[in-house]
Amino acid sequence: MPRTVRISGRSSSITNSFANGIIPVVTPTIEQIDEALRILGMEETAVCAYCGGPVSECAQLRPPAIAKQPIGYISETHNLVPACGNTNQSKGSTPWREWMFSSAPRSPETRGITGLGKTAKRLAEYEKRETPACIDFASVVGDQLRAQHWRTTLQAMVDAETTVKLVHSRVASSRTAE
Repeated sequence: MPRTVRISGRSSSITNSFANGIIPVVTPTIEQIDEALRILGMEETAVCAYCGGPVSECAQLRPPAIAKQPIGYISETHNLVPACGNTNQSKGSTPWREWMFSSAPRSPETRGITGLGKTAKRLAEYEKRETPACIDFASVVGDQLRAQHWRTTLQAMVDAETTVKLVHSRVASSRTAE
């Protein structure tokens, strides 16, 4: 039976969403995509770069935020790989190599995915091919605006949790009235 999810319990997902909301996205050219897929060994078919499953999204090789702070890597081909949603959500803000071989839920190691050494080598080659842009948010944006952005994030979570409690209360009341 599923448990009720608390919004505050999803703080890492929300933090990444807010970090992704402020980092630039550089749309790749067809040539950049083809080169990235070639290095990843996916000339014929794109698969999740971590587990080999069906691709549903692009994942940032270097996470957008660590310890609830944007670390500066932007969304561009030098920092994106094809991924499936399960692995991307499991990886979260953990560096890819640490996560891949960890006991984290849905990590490739935990799921028993074979050939992880070869996969890690390919990802390391991909990571070395070109250094992705990294913005020093502290100097570019300033501490005050960064703090304001984070306060807004936290307040949005508190407000949403309050609204959820009201919704739960009304749903519970409607069920007892039946």
